[in-house]
Order: sequence, then structure tokens, then C-alpha cells
Amino acid sequence: MNIASWIIGNSHLTWPDFLILIVLVVLMIALGNLLGGREKNTQDFFLAGRRIPGWVACLSFVAAEVSALTIISVPATAYMENWQYAQFFIGSTLARFTIAYLFIPAFYAYNCTTIYEYLKHRFGAATQYTGTVFFFITRLLGSGVRLTAASLAVAVLLGWKIIPAIILFTIIGIAYTVYGGIRAVVWTGLFQATIFIVGGLVAISYLWLHIQGGPAAFFRVAGAAGKLNIWDWGPGFHDPAYIKNFLKDPNIIWMALLNGYLGSMAAFGTDHELMQRLLTVETRRESQKSMIWTTFWSGLVLMIYLTIGASIYVFYRQNPFLPLPQKLDAIFPHFINNVMPVGFRGIMLAAIVMAGVHSPLASLTASFVTDIYRPLIKKQGDESHYLLVSRISVGLFAILLGILAYAFSFFQKILWLAFKIGGVTFGSLLGVFLLGLLTQRKSNRANIVGMVSLAVVNAVLLTLSELHIFQIGWTWLLLIGTAGTFAIGYFLGPIMDRPAEA
Repeated sequence: MNIASWIIGNSHLTWPDFLILIVLVVLMIALGNLLGGREKNTQDFFLAGRRIPGWVACLSFVAAEVSALTIISVPATAYMENWQYAQFFIGSTLARFTIAYLFIPAFYAYNCTTIYEYLKHRFGAATQYTGTVFFFITRLLGSGVRLTAASLAVAVLLGWKIIPAIILFTIIGIAYTVYGGIRAVVWTGLFQATIFIVGGLVAISYLWLHIQGGPAAFFRVAGAAGKLNIWDWGPGFHDPAYIKNFLKDPNIIWMALLNGYLGSMAAFGTDHELMQRLLTVETRRESQKSMIWTTFWSGLVLMIYLTIGASIYVFYRQNPFLPLPQKLDAIFPHFINNVMPVGFRGIMLAAIVMAGVHSPLASLTASFVTDIYRPLIKKQGDESHYLLVSRISVGLFAILLGILAYAFSFFQKILWLAFKIGGVTFGSLLGVFLLGLLTQRKSNRANIVGMVSLAVVNAVLLTLSELHIFQIGWTWLLLIGTAGTFAIGYFLGPIMDRPAEA
């Protein structure tokens, strides 16, 4: 095996590009280690003592939400399809307000270190453990897809094979997380968000300067090609294809809005990777304000990278002699590597790396130590022991994520792959959280039955759909999982959790 061939390939990057990247990565790691590293206990390591400013937590949340999956796959989706992906954000906006005023108050009321502790207080330990396992599955698979997107982009830009790119991200993620804990993760998230917002604006500026006719031509050509279309109303109600499209097309506006709402509620409210950042601020009110402000910043990032994708389409329409990448998922890094000049390439490479250094390691470790290790494996350890276990866990989770990222590198259209993975398990998590937040129903054993059974049902439905045996849009998986888990817990809870008679 020739290892040297993994990192020696066709790249147009020059030493100024690499210098920009190295300086920014070193600054990011230094920032994380400078502001982190003062952890005296797991409360500091996982919550930063609740001393993070709200505006920092907000932008760090955006950095975790966006990741390289947005930076790479949203432009690719806009290039290959259109702007219909933006429909999901409307529902997502409503979800953020729901989380701010329904979820966050409950987490602060119980002083939760992880959000799955809420399930223990509300239902019992069994529901907490099941929720934690579902989080591990969802976050590991979802973050594996995100790491694949980032590694694919860096591999294209550097002319590397994907394995050394995965290793690069893994080392960077460990470098600041293992030492600084969530404080390092949150502050570096602020740095990352700043870089990929600035980088996106740089890319749009370059494209519009090099599109013949400038912004006016962009809107004219992209609009005529349907690349700026946002709304998908689907076939008419009386159309024979209405039911078929309603079931399998997640882009029809009603399904897109509903999925954006429930999907974001699940991703932001039941996934500790994102919610952990909002629990690092001192008060419930500050956390709520931070959540609401993410609407503006996340919407800005989405529009920037949708615009990049449509602009790249127009650029290649005007320059048809230029080669396209073998995988259109990599259209943006291909454009950066083959078209953008020195310096600009370095800025965009840094933006992708900043977005790609999405570290779920802090949240995975927090949930493992708080929800599994401390209550089930070693109940009487001191804080120094739990800190050591936390740092070891960071490294182990990093290796596992790298393995998953390599496995996902063989898939196409990885943006939709991430949604499909979430569709299998997020419904179960959202259903049980909503049962706790919206009702007074007591349920524990029934929650486990509901969560597991609906995840199995959704996995079967997704498999049948992928095999074209029974076509169903991934949107429905989330709806089925949420409603089914909620219903089973609500109706079977009083039966399955009835106290035994003496």
C-alpha cells in the first residue's frame, strides 16, 4: 500500500492558500485551549459553569447546525435542483420558537446537564437510558455523514484520498475538545461561524464578478432555469398523481413545512449536540433569546450557500467548456480548486474546514458520562475520575466517527442521506419528549416499547422505499415515529406502568 499516494494528488492550492488555512486552524485551536482548560469538574467540562455569553452560544449553535454538510451539500443541491430546500427553513423558524418556550424552560427547571436527564425526572431511568442510546445512534450516524461531507471537500481541494482528510478532521476535533471541554467547543464555534459566513460572502462576490452580466445575469439565467424556485405546490388535488406525490415527495410545500417544523424540533430540541450549547448560558431567559436569534443567523447562512450553488450553475452555463467533477456532490470544492484564484482558495478551504470541524465529541461524551457511565457503571467516582473518563471518551468517539465517515463516503446525495437517517430515530425521541412536555401522563416501560417499535417500523419503511418496493418520502418517517411513540406512551403507559398490587 502506497501511503504517499493518499496525500499527493491534483491540487491547485499554493503556499499562500495553505498559509491562510494553517493560521486560521492554529488560531481556532489556540482559542479553544486558551478559553478552555479550566475545568474542575464535569459541570465545567459539560456546561462551562453556565458562564457563556448568550450571543456566543447563539453563533456556536449556528456553527453546529450548519456544519460542512450545509457548506458543501446545499450549494450542490441548489446546483442540481433549486432552492426548494428553503421551504424547510420556514417550518424550522416556527420550531425554534416552540423550543424556546416549551423545551428550554423544562431543561432549566430540572437543572439538566444533558437533556436526557429531563426524561429521567419526568418518566424514569429506563426512558432516560433509551433516549440516550437513541441519541448515540442518531448523532454518530448524522455526524458521520457531516464528517464525510467535510472530508470529501478537503480531499478534492488538497488532491488527497478521503482517509487522510478524515484523519485531519479527527485530530483537529480532539485537539481542542479533549482539553477545553464544552467551553472550548462553544468559543471555537463562534470562530467557525464567522469564518464560513465571511467565506460564503467572498464566494458570492467572486462568482458575481465573473458571471457575464453580473448579478442581473445571475437572476435572469438562474431564474429561467428554475434554479431560484422555492415553492413546490405539487400536483393539483384532483390530479391522479396527487396521492402518490404526497406520499413520496418531501419537497411538496405542506410536507416540507411540516417536516421543517417537526424535524427542527427533533434536531434542536431532542439532540444534545445542539441543545448543549444553549444550556451553557446562565439563565433560561438568555437561553431562549439565543435560540430565537439563531433564526436570523441560520437563515442568512442558508441563503448565502443556496445563492452560491445557483451562481455556480450560471457560471458553468456561461463556460460550458470547463470540466465538471465526477460526483456533482463535490461541485463547490471542485469550483474552488479549479476556478478560484490564489488566496480565495485558501479562504474557502478554511471556511470548509471551519464548518467541518463540527465536534459532537463534547455532547456524546457528556451524554455517555452523565446518562450511562455515572449512574450504571461507576456511581461513586470522584470528579477527577469522571473528567479522565470524559477525555478518554472524546478520543474513542472520534475514532468511531472516523470509521463511520469512511463508510458513508460511498453514498451519493449525502444531504438527503442525513435526513433519512434522522427520520428513523428522531421521531421516537421527539414523541417521548412531547409526551412529557405536553401531558401529565405517567409512562416508562411503554415509552421504551414505543421508541423501539417505531424506530424498527421506520427502518423497515426506509429500506422498502430505498429498494423501490414501497415508495414513501423520508418526511413521513418522522411523522410516523413522533405520532406512534406519543400514542403508545399515552395509551399504554397507565397499563404497563401500573403499580403492582400488594
